[in-house]
Amino acid sequence: MNSSALNPALQPKEFLRHLFDVAVKRALPLENTADYLPAPPKSGRTIVIGAGKAGGSMAQAVEALWPQDAPLQGLVVTRYHHIPPLPELLKAQSLKAQSPKGFKQRIEIIEAAHPVPDAAGLEASERMLAMVQGLTADDLVLCLISGGGSALLTLPADGLTLADKQRINKALLRSGANISEMNCVRKHLSRIKGGRLAAACAPAHVVTLTISDVPGDDPSIIASGPTVPDATTCADALAILKRYRIEVPAAVLAQLGSGTLETPKPGDALFNGHEVHMTATPQQSLEAAAVAARAAGLKAYILSDEMEGESREVGKVHAALARAAARGTGAFEKPCVILSGGETTVSVRPLHEGAAPGRGGRAGEFCMGLALALQGQSGVYALAADTDGIDGVEDNAGAFVAPDSLARATAQGLKVDDHLDRNDAYGYFSPLGDLVVTGPTYTNVNDFRAILVL
Repeated sequence: MNSSALNPALQPKEFLRHLFDVAVKRALPLENTADYLPAPPKSGRTIVIGAGKAGGSMAQAVEALWPQDAPLQGLVVTRYHHIPPLPELLKAQSLKAQSPKGFKQRIEIIEAAHPVPDAAGLEASERMLAMVQGLTADDLVLCLISGGGSALLTLPADGLTLADKQRINKALLRSGANISEMNCVRKHLSRIKGGRLAAACAPAHVVTLTISDVPGDDPSIIASGPTVPDATTCADALAILKRYRIEVPAAVLAQLGSGTLETPKPGDALFNGHEVHMTATPQQSLEAAAVAARAAGLKAYILSDEMEGESREVGKVHAALARAAARGTGAFEKPCVILSGGETTVSVRPLHEGAAPGRGGRAGEFCMGLALALQGQSGVYALAADTDGIDGVEDNAGAFVAPDSLARATAQGLKVDDHLDRNDAYGYFSPLGDLVVTGPTYTNVNDFRAILVL
């Protein structure tokens, strides 16, 4: 929908959802892959491998764009229920590619669990490593990487079991560690992450296409960088485990202490000639949303695509900016949209005795913190959602906030402080009808936040 067809003042909820949809569309692989595809090798094979929440749609984009007479094979792993319906997707994008009717799939797409790995991801990782064995310098490996690949591409280091990795992953997710810290640990406890997949591809030419879901767009952090060098060390991983009091087997601690589990580093000759292309980033999606907002006659301000910190606290900061704009005392002139991205964190609070466990994710927790700090500020509406369509492990992407959110919740006996204590954003916004539910979007450029100030 054209943004000019929506009146932000009369349809604030619909308008904010439109901005989210624009941001997501900018990050779809069929929108951004063609310019980065290498030419097929003159001799040798082309093997496609990869992992992430956008893995299925990235593989389909390559399938659609790759010459039909050029050999192609491969294996990509994505999250359960994240394989898009190919014919509908191709038609929707009006792509000048092969006809969906004549489509023949050459890249196998496997589904596995996220954010906690499972046996399907383990099997896919083992098959992927086996697939790239024995390659030559004439071969091309096209690696498709997006957020979520850390859990989907799981191959425990020696001394660790899948159950160990699952337990450690759960502990990291609950610890409040940021994405860089979590992926540092993941890389050093893996036989495929942190550049090790690239090492397995040698001496083939490796081209990595990646969709960024991390602050700073560092390819070594996205999906724990399976095909790029890793500057972090075993000592770094050990310090993070100690900082967040995460237990690992004694034998693994010893390997970290001795450096046995070290990853390939920048400058290693194995990466010579390799290419890495960032095909979609959070900043690009925020800029697309800003263009749509300006088309509707609003001023648009992008705070940053690298926002980090506790979700509820980041919500309070955004609320302060929005309230100042609404009162005409801040740096932003209304009517406007304030946009931001990045990856915040949720530190799960211990439950009080008898309290029910909460349901929620980063976006919902941000919205609770925002609503609490806004205190019903007139003229301020907001949407926060994860661009992959899943906030944490729930079926919603995020939530809406309106000037009457607190009042409507109070009328239903819902107290925002209680829900914050239990990290229960889902339970707070669902009765209000203010969950953002999109289903899988088949891409992932992390958190999207838009605040409309009228």
